[in-house]
Amino acid sequence: MKLAYVYIMSNKNRTTLYIGVTNNIKRRTLEHKSGTGSVFTKRYNLHDLLYYEEIQGMMNGIRREKQLKNWHKEWKWNLIKELNPELQDLAESWFSEEEIEEYKRGKG
Repeated sequence: MKLAYVYIMSNKNRTTLYIGVTNNIKRRTLEHKSGTGSVFTKRYNLHDLLYYEEIQGMMNGIRREKQLKNWHKEWKWNLIKELNPELQDLAESWFSEEEIEEYKRGKG
């Protein structure tokens, strides 16, 4: 069974959250960081990966994504802080600025 990843992105001020599901967390994070991930994440500058979890199977991942989207905001923050109490960008070291810019140019 293939892996799915449910993830939560936020902006630098930690005022807005975005929950998504993907089969490739690194590629999807690069899309968000380059502003090509979604209209919503681009509009609100949601570039920081605060949380992700591996799920067995895409259908299970989609179910988990929907579950988290229905949670109260406080519950979402509690989930994030359990694994990431400092609210650090978990993908901060995954890509250089040059890689992000290069990806952006290739998609633009």
